[in-house]
Formats: sequence, structure tokens, C-alpha cells
Amino acid sequence: MSGARSEARGTSTHRYPDMAWRPVLSAFCASLIGIGLARFAYTPLLPAIVSAHWFDASTAAYLGAANLAGYLAGALLGRRLAVRWSVVTVLRVMMLLATAAFFACAEPLSFVWYFGWRFAAGLAGGGLMVLAAPTVLAHVPGPRRGLAGGVIFMGVGAGVAASGTLVPLLLQGGVAQTWIGLGLLSALLTALAWGGWPHEKADASTPIDNAPAAAGRARSITLGALYGEYALNAAGWVPHMIFLVDYVARGLHQGVEVGAEFWVLFGIGATLGPVVAGHLADRASFGAALRLAFFIEAIAVALPVFDLGRAGLVVSSVIVGAFVTGTVPLVLGRIGELLPHQPARQKAAWSTATVAFAIFQAAAAYGLSFMFEYSGGDYRMLFVLGACAIAAALALDLVTAVFTARRVQ
Repeated sequence: MSGARSEARGTSTHRYPDMAWRPVLSAFCASLIGIGLARFAYTPLLPAIVSAHWFDASTAAYLGAANLAGYLAGALLGRRLAVRWSVVTVLRVMMLLATAAFFACAEPLSFVWYFGWRFAAGLAGGGLMVLAAPTVLAHVPGPRRGLAGGVIFMGVGAGVAASGTLVPLLLQGGVAQTWIGLGLLSALLTALAWGGWPHEKADASTPIDNAPAAAGRARSITLGALYGEYALNAAGWVPHMIFLVDYVARGLHQGVEVGAEFWVLFGIGATLGPVVAGHLADRASFGAALRLAFFIEAIAVALPVFDLGRAGLVVSSVIVGAFVTGTVPLVLGRIGELLPHQPARQKAAWSTATVAFAIFQAAAAYGLSFMFEYSGGDYRMLFVLGACAIAAALALDLVTAVFTARRVQ
């Protein structure tokens, strides 16, 4: 009898019949550490780093971009590392690397030291983004994947909200103590996630695609366009992700505390966005939800340009925050729509999308940092360029839809 219970428990553990809550929790922690904290905690810290004379404003902005360059490296290397070692081992190592980077950043020994550890934090984030969600979602029933993906990427928003609330409190003890506090939080989350990862089975061979040739070509074109849309969207987020708090704190002369308040609003949006987006996609379609997201966020990114006061900045912060995280499960789900019942191709496509995302975001971060310095600190120009990038993503989606519909007819 006890053996039967044990067998039943083992079956439940390996199949994860409901929401795979334990693996989803681990992936949530990975998103929180790798993206929510390792990347976004730097935004509310940037004015304090400048004020403490650790680095000047332009150098600090380039250090923020170093994280995005590392993210690209992690996105490129993640799947290769998971082939050489087990995916669970790679996930654990990446979480440990991100944790170590927090502690290392508590000492501004030199620009090279800081750049290297910000790069390492980005590398960990890229690896976790490529591996964590696909590994877990493979164990989640199809009708629940939108919601499960939303919960996983809600970790990004939770990290943003945590950085916006914790960083001002920790900064009362100094910049170094803030980094140490974030490192301790990351270590706690790593321990929480450690034993919850599922053991990924080897992918079955890719099923033969029996779709008509015209439909297959149209799907390939749509998938290629999706990579471009995701990349353009990534570039469009950069003004808010890197410069929002600095814009409020120094550009509007409101101070670090007020800037952090807007970062908390950004984090609230980022926390709720993926769950709402995933829930919507489960009931409509990922493609339709993604198109609506592009339209709304293009407007939201541009709002700071129009001098609408505090209300406009609040709306912009919340909506852009919601789609920074909400778009991610939509793109992952859209890949699933385009490549149904093909897990190996889905993972390869998600890796390609993440690499495209990382390339454009890193390029935009460096490019906008240069333009910001060259323009003498013109924040509004940054938001205009971000909105244009997202509008271009929407245009690409619409043009591709019309073009592929004609080819299939």
C-alpha cells in the first residue's frame, strides 16, 4: 500500500498534471534574479552611483549597457551549455553567477571590474531567459501555458518592484550595502529554486511538417518577421528601462526618491502584465494579443514627450512596465502557435528570438547612451526613438500578415 502511494507520488511529481507549480516557482525565481534584479535593479541605482562619485553619468550609462551585452552572450551560449551539461546544472550555475555579481558590484574597484561583473550578470540573465521557461512549460498542459508563462515572467516584474522599493531603503546605508542586500535576496531565491527544476527529457525528433508548401513558406516568413518584431520591441523599451528613473530624478529635478516611485509603478505594471497577457492569450490567440500589445505600448512609450505631468508619467510607467514583461510570454506563445507539436523547433526558435532581442537591445542601449551624451542630455529624444521602434514592430506585423495571406490564397 505504501509502495502504491509512493508510486503515485512519483508519477505526480514527474508529470506535473496541474500547473507544475513547483517548477513554475523555480522559473519565477530565475526570472526574478536574472532579469528583475540583475538588470532592472541598476536603473534606480544609477543616480545614486553618479551622486556617490563612483562613476560619472555617461560612464554609468555604459555600465548599464554592459549588462545587455552580457545578456546577448547568455542568449547565444545558453542552449549550447545545456547540451554539454544538464539544463538543470546550467540553470543553477547561472543563478549563482548572478548572485555573485551583486556582491562583486559592492566594490567599484575599476571600470573594467565593474563592466565585467555587469556583463556577467547579463550573461546569467540571458541564459536563464533562454532555458528556464521552455524547460518548465514543456511540463505544463497546453491550455494552461499562457497563464503559466505569465506567472514565470511575472518574476521580472516582481524584481522590478522589489528593486524600486528595496533600493531606496537600502541606499540609506550606502551604495555598497545596497548591492550586498540585493545579493542576499538573490541567494535566498536561488536556494528556494534549487530543488524545483524538472528533469528535462530529450526532445523527440521533429515531426514531419505536412502543411502545404505555400502555408509552410508563409509560416516561415511570419516566424522570421516575429524575430524582427521582438527585436524592434526590445529596442523600444530601452528609454524606460535605463533612463526612466534618471529622467525623473535629474531631468525633472525630482530626486532619486521620486524617481524610485515611478520605478515601483513600472514594477507593478511589470508584475501584472505577463499574467494578464497570458490569460488573454489563452482565451483569444497569442498573435492577436501581441498585435494589440504593440499598438498600446508604442503610445505609452511616447507619453513622456508630451509634458502631461505626473499623470502622464504614471500611465506611461505602468503600461510600458506591463508590456516589457507581458510581451515575452506572448512571443513565446506565438512561436508555439506557428510551430505546434514541435518542441525542439520551438526551443530553437525561442533561442533565436531571444538572441535577436538581445542584439537590438544592446545596440539600442549603447546607441542611445551615445546619443544622450552627444545631445547634452536630451531625454525626450530617447522616448521618441523608442516609440518609433515599437511602431515599426507593429507595421512589420501588419505588412507580414497581409503578405502571407496573399501567398496562401
